[in-house]
Amino acid sequence: MTLPLIQIYDTTLRDGTQSEGFNLSANDKVRIAHKLDGLGVSFIEGGWPGSNPKDVEFFERARDMQWENALIAAFGSTCRVKGGPEDDANIKALLDSQTPVCTIFGKTWTLHVTEVLQTTYEDNLRIIEDSIAYLKANGKRVIYDAEHFFDGYKADSSYALETLNAAIRGGAEMVVLCDTNGGSMPWEVEQIIREMKAQIQHPFGIHPHNDSETALINALTAVREGALQVQGTINGVGERCGNVNLCSVMANLELKMGYQCLPKGNLQHLYDLSHFVAEVANLTPDEHLPFVGKSAFAHKGGVHVAAMRRSAISYQHIDPELIGNKMRVVVSDLSGRGNLLSKAEEHGVEVEGTEVVPVLNEIKELESRGFSFEAAEASVAIMLKRQEYGYKPPFELIDFFVNVEHRQGRGIFAEAMVKVRVQGEVLHTAAEGNGPVNALDLALRKALSGYYPQIKNFTLSDYKVRILDSDHGTEAITRVLIDTRNTTSRWSTVGAGTNIIEASWRALADSVEYGLMVAH
Repeated sequence: MTLPLIQIYDTTLRDGTQSEGFNLSANDKVRIAHKLDGLGVSFIEGGWPGSNPKDVEFFERARDMQWENALIAAFGSTCRVKGGPEDDANIKALLDSQTPVCTIFGKTWTLHVTEVLQTTYEDNLRIIEDSIAYLKANGKRVIYDAEHFFDGYKADSSYALETLNAAIRGGAEMVVLCDTNGGSMPWEVEQIIREMKAQIQHPFGIHPHNDSETALINALTAVREGALQVQGTINGVGERCGNVNLCSVMANLELKMGYQCLPKGNLQHLYDLSHFVAEVANLTPDEHLPFVGKSAFAHKGGVHVAAMRRSAISYQHIDPELIGNKMRVVVSDLSGRGNLLSKAEEHGVEVEGTEVVPVLNEIKELESRGFSFEAAEASVAIMLKRQEYGYKPPFELIDFFVNVEHRQGRGIFAEAMVKVRVQGEVLHTAAEGNGPVNALDLALRKALSGYYPQIKNFTLSDYKVRILDSDHGTEAITRVLIDTRNTTSRWSTVGAGTNIIEASWRALADSVEYGLMVAH
């Protein structure tokens, strides 16, 4: 039996922006919309025209653009009870957006009809039907979102179905069942949809929220019961606990359930899209998301990694490359030799099994002292490189000195002195910086730049400090993570100790040594 094509209706640009801390400019919306169109979703909901200037600007720009796969949809509500659609500002804004599709929501739950709209059941049915019919008469394709459908059905099933019939009489091409409060259980969704289908034969979709952590299973359950459209957001952003995560929906539909929801082969762009949306919104990606998180296929336990080296499917439910992700091996105090051998192969370091044992023991000992190598793979690579036969470090530390002063008229400044041995020559340099780590960094660069001019391309891009045992006050162990990049790569190193300068120096020195190794 051939399974139907499932429409992916993306509302990241509208419902997603109701998420606390998730904000998009009009330009951001355009950029994300183009990415979504490239992925091949069926509908992109651009916003609520008339609600704010950003959405107005988006629709103005969108109407002059070429869209290869998706239809742009404008979102709004049914007309006001006291009046008709022909003189309603919200309906007018939908028409003015000039999108091919309009999606409007209406009240399904009797509680909302009487308490929120403060109208009669009959008037609510009237504005649903009339609003959709008016949009249809003006040449729009209309999707109807039945707000609070499942709660409404549980309160009064007959009236909930009447609202769907009103939308269908008005000409809605799709009625979408919304779990707006996100509290429905999968078995409730399954039963209610089956009962609905016995009385209404019309294309329907699902719009689940995630307040009970059931949005994904509710979406997949609805599809199994015949839903032809899933509405959600990239990375599951949305009001309160978010909407269903379309990344998980699309991956599960295509890889687990045999449905098609994107053009063939486009699923491999899912990882990039997920991270692109987070980056445009200026958010740190959630790397623990299923499928698209960086940690989704990261392996830390030594037993797991040993098995993975024999069979890649032994601890992975899919091939991560199918969605554009990749398998990673994480090094920590839980690691075995397999973790380090995998890491050595990844970084092109030639070591044998027995040669990684000293590094493994050192990692376990350092992690007991506060180091963490999971986010500092460059430090691991350098430790392995030092075990490689014939390897000579590009420099050797002899001494360093850091001084921080406050001077009247100048304020706080730092000065550092570094003495290193490079290719048999002892170099002694000093530099001033805006802080002790910056001064150390500049002094080390000054010492090495004559021998290694590529160091000029190294940029310290992030510096993170974490107190590990705060109950020790100022004597606490401090962990330092340093991110460095050049024109082509980015890498992370770690240091830890009760002295923040010493911890910073270790991370800084490892960073420079690794950069010289990969840039050689």
